[in-house]
Amino acid sequence: MAHVAFVSLLFLLLVGRCLGGKVGICYGRNADDLPAPDKVVQLIQQQSLKYVRIYDTNIDVIKAFANTGVELMVGVPNSDLLPFAQYQSNVDTWLKNSILPYYPATMITYITVGAEVTESPVNVSALVVPAMRNVHTALKKAGLHKKITISSTHSLGILSRSFPPSAGAFNSSYAYFLKPMLEFLVENQAPFMVDLYPYYAYQNSPSNASLNYALFSPQSQDVIDPNTGLVYTNMFDAQIDSIFFALMALNFKTLKIMVTESGWPNKGAAKETGATPDNAQTYNTNLIRHVVNDSGTPAKPGEEIDVYIFSLFNENRKPGIESERNWGLFFPDQSSIYSLDWTGRGNVDIMTGGNITNANGTWCVASANASETDLQNGLNWACGPGNVDCSAIQPSQPCYQPDTLGSHASYAFNSYYQQSGANDVACDFGGTGVRTTKDPSYDTCVYMAAGSKMSTINSSNLPVQSGFSPSRFDKNFYLLVSMLPIMIAACIL
Repeated sequence: MAHVAFVSLLFLLLVGRCLGGKVGICYGRNADDLPAPDKVVQLIQQQSLKYVRIYDTNIDVIKAFANTGVELMVGVPNSDLLPFAQYQSNVDTWLKNSILPYYPATMITYITVGAEVTESPVNVSALVVPAMRNVHTALKKAGLHKKITISSTHSLGILSRSFPPSAGAFNSSYAYFLKPMLEFLVENQAPFMVDLYPYYAYQNSPSNASLNYALFSPQSQDVIDPNTGLVYTNMFDAQIDSIFFALMALNFKTLKIMVTESGWPNKGAAKETGATPDNAQTYNTNLIRHVVNDSGTPAKPGEEIDVYIFSLFNENRKPGIESERNWGLFFPDQSSIYSLDWTGRGNVDIMTGGNITNANGTWCVASANASETDLQNGLNWACGPGNVDCSAIQPSQPCYQPDTLGSHASYAFNSYYQQSGANDVACDFGGTGVRTTKDPSYDTCVYMAAGSKMSTINSSNLPVQSGFSPSRFDKNFYLLVSMLPIMIAACIL
């Protein structure tokens, strides 16, 4: 069976590397005492991040990313839209001074022209498309219009209706600039960029949007779109699909959606009870898993979605309520507020940044009273969207025997429970999981617990059926072998 496991692992790694959505970080600088750009680049590289968004074209920042292999998204601020829209010469000069001297050493791949213009206190939305066209003309003169993509970012407020997702519709008052902008995006194969924040939907209406639903928790209550019958298990997907349906209503259904900001605050005012480091870590961890696993959305399953996490630092100069200044992963002194596993394969300890292993002497196992249907559903979820490494319960592996649904579910439930920080809700599984203080390990089958090491590679994140026969693995082996050259070629290309 070793050859099967090896080929399966290689196949999954290739799929993840070739097809996985990209996860980046937003590097805002509206704060005091931030590290110098070269120190920030070192911090980003320590996180093994390859995609970064900044909000202007600060030369010191752009230069700091030279020869790092990091792909940079730069921005034209709203305050510059007027000169950019008025005169082509202004844009030509900007490109000559701010982009061309540092490209391609600094891998600038996107330029955002304007940011959430519909939220701006000054109405500049009419300037967006003329500015985008002038930026495109300048890039074309330099021969870079096929290498650097132009778009503009938007808030969910650009919609007049977002629920249910199938009723998603753009605000008609923005039609004068929205339609020509969408046509520009299609013509230049650029994505529709949107900043999504389930936190605000929860904070503003907790009675209509539960915390579990906002955090991607498996314990959240499903929401069914009455028009399509599509089932939503998290708010992020519902927000994405509301944009998709709004685009489809205008006959722009082929436009790719990119999420240029999403995150969760680590601190808030007294009334912002959901703004905690634990919730911020949970949301961003689950979001990364969602992206890396190419889970897609109910309306577009398997669709690759690129997401930029907001934000690298807390930014103390931002106005507004307390949470506005506390979206960061790091304080300005580079100390960690909480840590993330950017691979999407596990979780990390909130204080140390190491692998979560402290279960406080508890494990999670399948309830003896659970039905087989519920156990199978829980097992499939844990080994699929839950991203648990279920290789140990495959044939010939340490935890395969006894070959029962209850035993396999117990192993998978506990693995998810431990990698989620051993909190109560992580052992619910719709009422089929129960916590225990008795170690369920046996023979050579070791259940993850306090002090144990998590696997760094998830070699089997597919749903597992109890009683899976070795003969089926042999058939899958030949199928995987036949597909490997195709996958390898796709990665190379």
